[in-house]
Amino acid sequence: MRAGRAAAAPLLLAGVLVACSATPQPEGGPATTLPAPGPVTATAGEPAADPALARYYEQQPAWVPCGEARECTTVEVPVDWDEPAGEALELAVSRVPAGDPGERIGSLLVNPGGPGASGVDWVGSDAAAVASEAVRERYDVVGFDPRGVGRSDPVDCLDDARLDAYLAQDVSTATPADEEAALERARTFAAGCEADAGPLLGEIGTPSVARDLDVLRAVLGDERLTYLGKSYGTLIGAEYARAFPERVGRLVLDGALDPASTADDVALGQARGLEQSLRAFATACVGGDVDDCPLGGGQEGEEGVQAALDEVADLLGRAGDEPLPTGDPQRPLTQPLAATGVVAALYDEGYWPTLAGALRLALDGDGSGLLALADAYAGRLPDGSYSSNLLEAFTAVTCLDYPAPPEDQQSQDRLREQLEEAAPTLSGLLVGEDVTCDVWPVPPVRTPSPVEAPGAAPVLVVGTTGDPATPYAWAESLADQLDAGRLLTYDGEGHTAYLRSSECVDGAVDGYLLDGVLPGEGATCTG
Repeated sequence: MRAGRAAAAPLLLAGVLVACSATPQPEGGPATTLPAPGPVTATAGEPAADPALARYYEQQPAWVPCGEARECTTVEVPVDWDEPAGEALELAVSRVPAGDPGERIGSLLVNPGGPGASGVDWVGSDAAAVASEAVRERYDVVGFDPRGVGRSDPVDCLDDARLDAYLAQDVSTATPADEEAALERARTFAAGCEADAGPLLGEIGTPSVARDLDVLRAVLGDERLTYLGKSYGTLIGAEYARAFPERVGRLVLDGALDPASTADDVALGQARGLEQSLRAFATACVGGDVDDCPLGGGQEGEEGVQAALDEVADLLGRAGDEPLPTGDPQRPLTQPLAATGVVAALYDEGYWPTLAGALRLALDGDGSGLLALADAYAGRLPDGSYSSNLLEAFTAVTCLDYPAPPEDQQSQDRLREQLEEAAPTLSGLLVGEDVTCDVWPVPPVRTPSPVEAPGAAPVLVVGTTGDPATPYAWAESLADQLDAGRLLTYDGEGHTAYLRSSECVDGAVDGYLLDGVLPGEGATCTG
């Protein structure tokens, strides 16, 4: 048994399109204009040199209209990249063609995160939240559902009712009985995934997704990859740079994961980031920047902030002792659902007023507000169905991407101490004993390690100082690892930065994608 596997949260997407004639510039060193990328020549060991891969790299898919100003297709990739002559699977792909074909640069492939989020849905729901108008004028914006996700042979582990129960169930392992209950919960989930996915379950790790990305690049007709990855999408981009450094064009990795982080590193980093964001919310709430704040008991300053944090911790603890009614007698607010509702609202400052209202209801004994936040986070619809397989794919990919941490008692105790120090309010609630990967039926496929990508074109890494899910330190680390990484810092709150709340960030990213202008060393945006 091991402590603290990360219960990392799938990305809640929020984008704001801001048009302004005078865009603030990041502070830092002088910008660098990159030369136009030169041609890529196939050599031994590259995909074009492998006859078994020709059927994939030389596809010419048929695009069909699938919505206003949008086209869709499917692209085949090998199920098992080690056996490319074997079975294939189809990836769902969607694009919004460039608004100005005469000035078209190429394709911008995008991924919103997760793991488990649908790139097809992201592009299809609102392309303006994916890329700025200037970028959409000159790039085809292309979303795809990674293998095992959405419309690309999705992993489906539990029916809706059983998924409800799975998400609401306490995962504490404080007693032997609790431990056995958690293991049984995990075995049921894992068995459902294996029964549905079969051999594909062992082939949906991020290294395979990165190789799929190279097929998409080739099929779209681009010599080098131009890519925007957010949250988990940054790990796809980093693994692509590791595998195909010579094919890197312009990569934007926003809200970065650290490819060298272990499962325990992720658990600790996210606990610290979420605690920091909860404190920022409490500070704004007590300070009068959030309307109708129910926290703090009228106290001001640090005393009020600490009182607010204590109230949240007490509320979550009480939900664990006795779930709160919600209006649906079949779905009371359990502690895991309450914690998920709080976490959901920390991803974006725009949700803070909603969180304040939900906490006010909960403090009065009504859990419906926090349950609504938890449902939105999980993609649960009013009819009880789920809009996607995000949560199931999230677990399936995570178990492949992160080898099991040490299970000895000393390592567990040390991690618990670190978690309690980093996140005194949330550590015991958000990062507990998730044992699902302990009983996963297929072994991990990725070994966390630094990504250097020697010879790759410069990669733009964007980090937000107050990011709750992908802490700023991870962006710093990834930019340092890359031989040609450049860090753009957003001094603000929320998960990811591009097209959220900073014209400065938007302008810097657009300048890189459109003109090859890399922000200067130490570039920082504050608004």
